[in-house]
Amino acid sequence: MKRRTIRATQASHKSHKLLKKKTIRGSAKSKAAVLPPDPEAPAKQAQLKFYEEALKYFQQQKFQRAKQSLERVLEGPSKELGDRAQMHIRICEQRITRPPVPALKSAEEHYTQGVALMNLGRWDEAREHLDRARKSAPKADHIVYAMAALDCLTGEAESAMQNLKVAIQLRPENRYHARNDEDFAFLQEDPRFTELLYPERDGSAG
Repeated sequence: MKRRTIRATQASHKSHKLLKKKTIRGSAKSKAAVLPPDPEAPAKQAQLKFYEEALKYFQQQKFQRAKQSLERVLEGPSKELGDRAQMHIRICEQRITRPPVPALKSAEEHYTQGVALMNLGRWDEAREHLDRARKSAPKADHIVYAMAALDCLTGEAESAMQNLKVAIQLRPENRYHARNDEDFAFLQEDPRFTELLYPERDGSAG
């Protein structure tokens, strides 16, 4: 009886030791899993806030205020945000030093801008300016003529014919301009275009 009691006590003692070891290992693992707080976290957060603020000003084209916020970003710890800020600062400086583009108001200003954009192949922007010009001066034949040319360049045959007809009605000389205008090459094979530009061939008055 005594021997069994001793063995049982020894066994329980061993299991107690094993439990103790497991507990120690477990606590060591839990300590390793808990990372120490990042001392730069508040500074990084503030840096990101300044960067987001700068982007908001940048989108609103308030370049001076955007630059001020971006300069605060450079003071933060994140190199990546700092590099982005540097790039935006250079853009801000270019925009600040560039003279402001005057707002287009008159029909002639919109017409000139529209023709310039046509020459660059920026059709949608050109159309926007020519539409505004026509609204301001619906009887200006050169504006309607330019719209006819733009329609032709963008493959809008029906609209091109209609606008060209109006331009010729407003100023018959536009008929002769269109004959040698490369912008109307798209319509060269259209019989309606020939009838409009060469009315004398069939004796009609156009």
